[in-house]
Amino acid sequence: MLRTRLPIWTRRSPRCNREVRGLADIAGEGILLLGAGRAILLQIANPSVGHGVAAHSDFAARPLDRLQNTMTYVYAVVYGSPEQLAAVRRRVNKAHAPVRQKAGGRSHGYSAFDPQLQLWVVATLYDTAVTVYERIFGALDDATADRIYHDYAALGSALQVPADLWPAGRAAFEAYWGDQLHNLEADDVTRRVAHDLLHPDTVPLWLRAGMPLARLITAGLLPESVRESFGFAWNARRQRRFDAVMRCCSAVYPRLPRRIRWRLLDYYLGQLDVSR
Repeated sequence: MLRTRLPIWTRRSPRCNREVRGLADIAGEGILLLGAGRAILLQIANPSVGHGVAAHSDFAARPLDRLQNTMTYVYAVVYGSPEQLAAVRRRVNKAHAPVRQKAGGRSHGYSAFDPQLQLWVVATLYDTAVTVYERIFGALDDATADRIYHDYAALGSALQVPADLWPAGRAAFEAYWGDQLHNLEADDVTRRVAHDLLHPDTVPLWLRAGMPLARLITAGLLPESVRESFGFAWNARRQRRFDAVMRCCSAVYPRLPRRIRWRLLDYYLGQLDVSR
């Protein structure tokens, strides 16, 4: 097996009759991919990130590649060998090297090595993972939530976020998160990126067929202010549909065998070429 194992779990989740100790017990859950669109839209709602993506990235045309790169990075940091971790770091640095656009008279400067922007990216991954996990498995107790929160600092460090920049605790993170949400604002550029991401025309037919559901889940998971900023239509009917989908997922997914729920982890790490 590619992934490492923690010792005895110490916390029982109410919906799946299992115990959770920290990040390594939840990060491999494939259901967390429900939040992929949410995390990306939160990232690009930061104008600097959004304009940098629009100028330097074609991920909207290659959403599956973007998904694999992001999840491989997360899996390598949490579960990978030293060689796998070194490989994903090289990949991240290589991808970010050309993206050093600075303000220079523009309203939205962007550098992929800006620690504040890197912090925001990791913050969206953390908040999204916990949001989705708790909707599917139930609320984490405070001690477990604290451990998972501090584990996420390792993701930031791997992405070159200075350790002292990660908010010291969950209360500090909530304050940081609230401040960031207040400053998020989609514009024509980032709305176009969001549209291209959620309405892809260069993806397999099976993925295109699933995009209406993906759009519903993405919009439903977004904070209301961000959803409105991107111009997503939302009403009571859509809320009911979203709630029904999440109830169905929370009833079915936790009862699947672990080998199925964690299949993507093994697959993505198995695809990682440590020689590159």
